[in-house]
Amino acid sequence: MYKNYQKHLTGIIDEIKEKGLYKNERIIVSPQGPEIILDTGQKVLNFCANNYLGLSNNPDLIEAAKSALDDHGYGMSSVRFICGTTDLHKELENKIARFFNTDDTILYAACFDANGGVFEPLLTDEDAVISDSLNHASIIDGVRLCKARRYRYSNADMDDLEKQLKQAKAQRFRLIVTDGVFSMDGNVAPLDKIIDLANRYDSMVMVDESHSAGVVGETGRGVTELYNVMGQAEIITGTLGKAFGGAIGGFTTGKREIIELLRQRSRPYLFSNSIPPLVAAAGIRMIDMMTETNELQDKLHSNSEYFISRMTNAGFDIKPTKSAICAVMLYDAVLSQEFAALLLDEGIYVTGFYYPVVPQGEARIRVQLSAAHEREHLDKAIDAFTKTGRKLKVIS
Repeated sequence: MYKNYQKHLTGIIDEIKEKGLYKNERIIVSPQGPEIILDTGQKVLNFCANNYLGLSNNPDLIEAAKSALDDHGYGMSSVRFICGTTDLHKELENKIARFFNTDDTILYAACFDANGGVFEPLLTDEDAVISDSLNHASIIDGVRLCKARRYRYSNADMDDLEKQLKQAKAQRFRLIVTDGVFSMDGNVAPLDKIIDLANRYDSMVMVDESHSAGVVGETGRGVTELYNVMGQAEIITGTLGKAFGGAIGGFTTGKREIIELLRQRSRPYLFSNSIPPLVAAAGIRMIDMMTETNELQDKLHSNSEYFISRMTNAGFDIKPTKSAICAVMLYDAVLSQEFAALLLDEGIYVTGFYYPVVPQGEARIRVQLSAAHEREHLDKAIDAFTKTGRKLKVIS
């Protein structure tokens, strides 16, 4: 029965390979960090992880996780409302709420689940979602699961957002949803202007801080801090899998009644295992560390400014960014793969992105900076990019 379908799938896979767009997964045999070791034995500098604060292999987080293994065991074997809630889960939720200046927090297995589970319980066919055109796939999928009327505005375009809000006035409740930092471009949503429009058109605001929490804002509290609007967005989603330690786990934090209803009706929360206690314990320690000092955020900001400035001066086409994401535009999908492969030969680990991850004709290499990078790491990467760029005639 499978033979015809197998032939169909093989044809699709072969076509992907022929176009030079097949994704090969490189195998890492060391802990995540600025320097990693591949299964080939090659040691490379890593510039494509979401390890923004360099906490993925932090000894304090490892110790917190080890201690939780001894105290609370390995896994919960349950969802939260049955027997999957520990004191660690509640403590982490409370700390996240205080960190973002919100009322309450609900944990998920991943932010994909947080975004997938937020819209359907809160909105009906009487309501509207107004979504940025470059929002993450998890937001797009989450919106698809609810029956609300859908509107879309051009990326960070406030004139278009206002146009969509005017069209959505017929709906009962309106929710504007945006990424804080757009993961492929690195630009920051103008949240102050979004909230101004929300107030003018009696709407609510949801922001996904996955690529912005720990990264932007003076103390790493994300775009709500950057634009001095902390506590004004009704819903914030985010992840523990990027700047916040890089393991697993997501969250929704916001207004008390919203979080309470999500606990009752959000399907990914009701039907998925709790995050392991060791992850919750490390998350607690991570929040404490970020509250105690801004050292990592300051270093990340310095690294990002230095790298982007040097790359721009070298002649690369860089997307405007206020984050730790530097999109080096190449436009051609095959070129992005060739560029990444040559950089690997130079000891620089990056990934080329192309359609459907980014729009057609918008292929790029996304460089992600980390507080764990030292100046010599940045210089080596810049030199390798410059050498490769000249070889492939990307820069002169």
